[in-house]
Amino acid sequence: MPKLRTEAIIPLPREEVFPFFAEAENLEKITPASLRFEILTPQPIQMAEGLLIDYRLRIGGLPQRWRTRISLWDPPFRFADEQLKGPYRKWFHTHTFYDSDEGTRMVDEVDYELPLAPLGNVAHPLIRMQLKKIFSHRNRVIGDFLPLPPSKGIIRGPIEFLAS
Repeated sequence: MPKLRTEAIIPLPREEVFPFFAEAENLEKITPASLRFEILTPQPIQMAEGLLIDYRLRIGGLPQRWRTRISLWDPPFRFADEQLKGPYRKWFHTHTFYDSDEGTRMVDEVDYELPLAPLGNVAHPLIRMQLKKIFSHRNRVIGDFLPLPPSKGIIRGPIEFLAS
């Protein structure tokens, strides 16, 4: 099963970074506009383990519905969302926040499987490119929504695809 892993150093304490990512509404802000991402669950959303969230987006121009469950909720250290319905056969995304000398080290790990295996695996290079674009965009724009100290930016780590 493929795994995506990326990290970023955000020059703020974890207690300031975690709440931004814990607000589901902020996912719309950091998702590329081309996906036309929209949260369908009534807002405000109170995050908690077991919470179901419904979304609508476009992938490759095709409308998709996506439902996730918050399967792990451990503020301000980590949380995980898992796709129950959507474009992937499996999607399990863990967001982990660590204290570091520079601020907060945020690590995202996504275990995923494509639908229609083994035929769906033919599309894997295209999907990897799309995921890299989405997570690159996110890591580029999160600083626009956080009160970063003057002259400090986000240090972006690589976006890696690993076999698990």
